[in-house]
Amino acid sequence: MKLSTVPDRREQWLRQEQPFKASKRDRPAQPNVIFIFADDLGWGDLGCYGSLHNDTPVLDQLAADGVRFTDAYAASPTCSPTRVALYTGRYPGRLPVGLEEPLLSRDAEHGIPAQHPTLPSMLKDTGYQTAMFGKWHCGWLPWFSPLDIGFERFFGNMDGVLDYYGHVDSKGMPDLYEGKEPVEVVGYYTDILSDKSVDYIRTRDTSKPFYLQLNYTAPHFPWEAPGDEAVSEKVLAAIDTKGARGMFHFEGGSRDTYRRMIKAMDDGIGRVLEAVDDEGIRDNTIIIFASDNGGERYAFLWPFVGEKGDLEEGGIRVPFLVRWPAALDAGQVSGTPVVTMDWTATILDAAGTAPHPDKPLDGQSLLGWLVDGNSEPEDALLWRTRGQGAVRKGRFKLLHDRVAKPLWHKDDDFAGSRTRLFDLGTDDREKADVAEMHPEVVQELLGLWRTLDAELMHYPEHEEVELEQGNGLAD
Repeated sequence: MKLSTVPDRREQWLRQEQPFKASKRDRPAQPNVIFIFADDLGWGDLGCYGSLHNDTPVLDQLAADGVRFTDAYAASPTCSPTRVALYTGRYPGRLPVGLEEPLLSRDAEHGIPAQHPTLPSMLKDTGYQTAMFGKWHCGWLPWFSPLDIGFERFFGNMDGVLDYYGHVDSKGMPDLYEGKEPVEVVGYYTDILSDKSVDYIRTRDTSKPFYLQLNYTAPHFPWEAPGDEAVSEKVLAAIDTKGARGMFHFEGGSRDTYRRMIKAMDDGIGRVLEAVDDEGIRDNTIIIFASDNGGERYAFLWPFVGEKGDLEEGGIRVPFLVRWPAALDAGQVSGTPVVTMDWTATILDAAGTAPHPDKPLDGQSLLGWLVDGNSEPEDALLWRTRGQGAVRKGRFKLLHDRVAKPLWHKDDDFAGSRTRLFDLGTDDREKADVAEMHPEVVQELLGLWRTLDAELMHYPEHEEVELEQGNGLAD
């Protein structure tokens, strides 16, 4: 599916790609899976997405060796809900932990419960060995841990942010763990995670398939690249005096720092992929690379509006690459809309693992389309945050603001409208509200969103605002 009809000169610079077409080869049994998350990486921050500034040869080659998705989405515009969605395969709003955008509460109520079936636990039950290295951010010890939801090994941080050299969290507390035990390790965090992953691939039990979750914190703030130990010292001092505001590093960073942070991640992924090749498991290892949400401050988000935290395209559309030589042909691009939970279902399907009947998945397996040549998925994609809701179906996207914003319209009856409709095929900047032209589409998509909103948990201490008829199209 290629919806956009707007020419983009960057496409002329990119490696030649073919529209996606399924290989229709036999599905290999129980592939290894390596899922790599970047943190706050913008849609246009890779060379293969037309970056004007960043050098990402490894990820560009990964795209050339597999499938690049132009219309892939994160389940949330903030990090912890997207991670909850990947591990559970369900809308983040089905659990209290998913209602915090991002997760801040450090208590027994906010985390992925040990009894909840998850991607790692279900794969483990099917014979997979499982490991996570990097950012967890789905609940704090002693109540929650990656080890409690099916990961057999864990090294990483619990909080949503970590100083790259000091390895402290937003409260200035040490935040590196091996399993559930605090540890001290010297070095640049991105490099440490890459090294841990390489070691795992080289020393794993070769008699069983594996699932490795590699969660970089790059390029999330604080803005520290390799060699920036002095910057880290300033950030640590600011945390001591300002608390979490010091970690936000408002006064720091630059496009060059951001570029070097991304380059360090790209280099590390290169070492991981080299280990896969050296182990002779390239063909039947699924490599997935994605960002957990849209970018912020230094991210390249053109042509989209919005950023991390928003349900506009800049906040949820993310770079997404998949390589699986045994099943997917190389050098392909797809404009089919897909979302985080779809990949949970797809990985389980590829592994021959049935979802848990008591916790049905909210995503759909893409395997029939990707490998067998079945019709591409056409289900609507839905999002809900404390402040907004969104639905995408085909070329249309509905955006609903829970509280009216002071929008200008030439028709006074539309002033302050909270429900807008965009045709992403011609307006991926979400500027031309075509709701008045397609009232039947608004009714359909708004109905889907209202159903989801009623089905998910309510946000605590938040006045739920009823949908109004302010734009004349709802109800």
